[in-house]
Amino acid sequence: MTELAVAGIPVTVTCRVLKLARQPYYRWLRHPVTDAEIVQAYRANALFDAHRDDPEFGHRLLVDEARQAGQSMADRTAWRICAGNGWWSVFGKKRGKNGKRPGPPAHDDLVQRDFTAGAPNRLWLTDITEHRTDQGKVYLCAIKDVYSGRIVGYSISDRMKSSLAVTALSSAVARRGISGADVAGCVVHSDRGSQFRSRKFLAELRRHDLVGSMGQVASAGDNAAMESFFALLQKNVLDRRRWTTREELRIAIVTWIERTYHRRRRQARLGRLTPIEYEATMTTQVALAA
Repeated sequence: MTELAVAGIPVTVTCRVLKLARQPYYRWLRHPVTDAEIVQAYRANALFDAHRDDPEFGHRLLVDEARQAGQSMADRTAWRICAGNGWWSVFGKKRGKNGKRPGPPAHDDLVQRDFTAGAPNRLWLTDITEHRTDQGKVYLCAIKDVYSGRIVGYSISDRMKSSLAVTALSSAVARRGISGADVAGCVVHSDRGSQFRSRKFLAELRRHDLVGSMGQVASAGDNAAMESFFALLQKNVLDRRRWTTREELRIAIVTWIERTYHRRRRQARLGRLTPIEYEATMTTQVALAA
């Protein structure tokens, strides 16, 4: 209409020919983007950020994340936005070509099942396990230093999201060196779970100069040393009894890791020493040799 008006054709005539009312046209001319459309865009951005960080979340979990980011909306509104943009959970129905959805690029496998390290902070393994309580599931992300078998970082939550892995990695860095210099260059090996491919986790690796590594899809042997720790945890804690509350199980997990696994459970490969004893002994020997 603007181009026709410049050419000398009145807007009134154009509207009459196109059978349009003039008032809506002038309102659009004053405000080409409505307030509702701006709100919709902010909501879509919040949902997209949540979907990118945790691609396994359905729209109900995505709307929770969006609300925490300050963009409140009804579940139905979130579903409509997600459906319109094709932001489906990776655990949902298959859509598109062969039901596959591209994710962030995975790291190469730098470990190749060689779970040995000649010094601390050279190779860390990480994975996530879950267990039921009467209140619902508890998720544990743990990080193990291959050198001594010590669990250098872990995080426990009632939701399996990217922040679970990020918090575990942050705790490992904080425990092993405040400056981060002691952990720079350390290889962090995991499976190809979405938490370890998330934007937040990859950013945390870069922030501390850590090197990512991932095993192949559906190959438990590529992270067998971490699976062996979870098998011990399953046998000694998780399956010992029925757990009533999440807090009860959380305390039991932390107690077993810090008191039993680190300080009382001797390992044959460490010369019948515990992880804490082994690190203390080897550190002393290195200091004396220097």
